[in-house]
Amino acid sequence: MDTGAYTKCVVDTFFMFVTTLGNGGFIWIAISLGLLVNRKTRKIGVLSLIALAGSVLIDNVILKNVIARVRPYEVIPELTSLIGAQTDYSFPSGHTGSSFASAVVLFYGLPKKYGVPALVLAALIGVSRLYVGVHYLSDVIGGAVIGTGIALITYWIGMQYIEWKVRERCL
Repeated sequence: MDTGAYTKCVVDTFFMFVTTLGNGGFIWIAISLGLLVNRKTRKIGVLSLIALAGSVLIDNVILKNVIARVRPYEVIPELTSLIGAQTDYSFPSGHTGSSFASAVVLFYGLPKKYGVPALVLAALIGVSRLYVGVHYLSDVIGGAVIGTGIALITYWIGMQYIEWKVRERCL
């Protein structure tokens, strides 16, 4: 095997692996559930799960079906999906949306040594969706923006609620 073909094989394998981490939000659900174990991180785990649920509802249930954008491999004959045909619509990227919904909550709620890698993983999952040929760039950007918005709203409301409960207890 020549070097170029080997490199392509390695890169293909890497991005196919990364994209599977986002399947069903599995990696983010696992991280969030792991955070529930420790009392210090429990609130962030709950907020991450809420943000994930919000992302699934907005991205996968509502927007994908309202916008109904076909996948790029259905429009561009030269493009093939490395992971096979997908069963839902293209916009926005649900993998990217859920990744950013969780990662942004983790970024704001945990020490940066955990939050920054979460954002890097979210970005890699978004890029992987482009690489494997199942999304347009605008799908991934849309997913990232929507997921980030959901995370910020969830985090802000969650922190307000927690503050309110603490004040209520102290009065």
